[in-house]
Amino acid sequence: MNLLTPDPGLLFWMVLSFAVVFFLLARWGFPVIVKAINERKEFIEMSLLSAKHANEKLASIQAESEKLLSDAKTQQKAIIAEALQEKQKIVQAAQEEAQTSANQMIDEAKLSIQAEKERALQEVRSEVASLALDIAEKVIGERMKDAALQKQTIEKMIDEL
Repeated sequence: MNLLTPDPGLLFWMVLSFAVVFFLLARWGFPVIVKAINERKEFIEMSLLSAKHANEKLASIQAESEKLLSDAKTQQKAIIAEALQEKQKIVQAAQEEAQTSANQMIDEAKLSIQAEKERALQEVRSEVASLALDIAEKVIGERMKDAALQKQTIEKMIDEL
């Protein structure tokens, strides 16, 4: 038997079995395989299309989130500026209130000092009047009879000083 040239009977049976297998595959096998391949192709195309839509959606969401973030930063700056202005207003109001309170305390102290001064002057006048009466009694030697006249005379003398 020659290894390079096949026997014609063997060749016939090989071609016949190949034709039967090919026929069976072509009739029932290849359509199933082609159908599976086409389904896989459609699935891949649908997956790619879904991925494309997802990427587009992700890009739009990302752009929207960046816009929201920039809006939030703008609002944050506005809120901080407003808070600083409010702080300045509060500080200024507190300073004005403190100044008003200090001025009021100073005015009250001035009034109190004035009243105290008046009281002290009255005390000094009354003390001087008393001393003047004592001195006048000793000088004149007798007490003046009318107390009202006495006081009036002393007041007149003090005013002249």
